[in-house]
Amino acid sequence: MQLAVCPGSFDPMHNGHVEIIARAANLFEEVVVAVSANMHKSPLFPLEERITMAQETFSYLKGVTVRPLRPGILLTDFCKEVGASAVIKGLRGVHDLAYEASMATMNRHLTSLETVFLTADGRYTHLSSTLVKEVHSLGGDVSEYIPRAVQKRLKDKGHKGYSR
Repeated sequence: MQLAVCPGSFDPMHNGHVEIIARAANLFEEVVVAVSANMHKSPLFPLEERITMAQETFSYLKGVTVRPLRPGILLTDFCKEVGASAVIKGLRGVHDLAYEASMATMNRHLTSLETVFLTADGRYTHLSSTLVKEVHSLGGDVSEYIPRAVQKRLKDKGHKGYSR
């Protein structure tokens, strides 16, 4: 069985993430969305809520499951635990490639784990979770860039920037 892991903090998940994961689901029998905590950032949503939003977002996709990526575990070790043969990474441009290529080389060196790069659809090359949070916090409408599960929680939190 071909299984791939798509890791990220997904804080919040946006449609660029969704598009990459949906395409990965067409390439692999199973895709595990590994939701992680990023120790270098203060999250907008707690880990459990990000996992729930991802589960709701991908409930329509066969073969996609969502799991937490425990703090302090190497991605390669997580991939070994779940039986993954590859990591999926979305690329918005050359800057992403420069960073992700070195990570892919290290992962392959550690455990022979391959990384599959999928280029982002042009509609999403400008998107990042940081940008979505910033625009939203300043009152901008980000609803067209985020899945319904995220829209609902932004609205429930009473954040500015939700107009639909």
